[in-house]
Amino acid sequence: MHVVVAFVGMGGWALFANRAHGAAAIGPALAQGAMSGVITLVLKRALEAFAARLSGWTAYVLPPLTTASVILAVLIVVHRLIGTPEIAATIAVPWSVSTLYAIVYTAALARGRRGKSG
Repeated sequence: MHVVVAFVGMGGWALFANRAHGAAAIGPALAQGAMSGVITLVLKRALEAFAARLSGWTAYVLPPLTTASVILAVLIVVHRLIGTPEIAATIAVPWSVSTLYAIVYTAALARGRRGKSG
């Protein structure tokens, strides 16, 4: 269900962000929807894998920094390759939402782990 919500929500955002370009908005919407679905599947697991291996300040900083950087790079590359007219507007919301989620979830994981060890 989360994948469907990500696909529809972020694909819909991409459609809106590129609406001034008519039918050229459909490709970016489908691509962004698909990428958001995959990000939804992978992000939580990636953050949990980081949390199991890190401690101290690195447990708070490295997971969201790494995932945000990778997601940003993937979004930019894919949208450039498919010729998305409004790349910055298209990726602004999906990248911001995934990065905020990564920061909050990473902090929760790190705090939970610290509480169990201390």
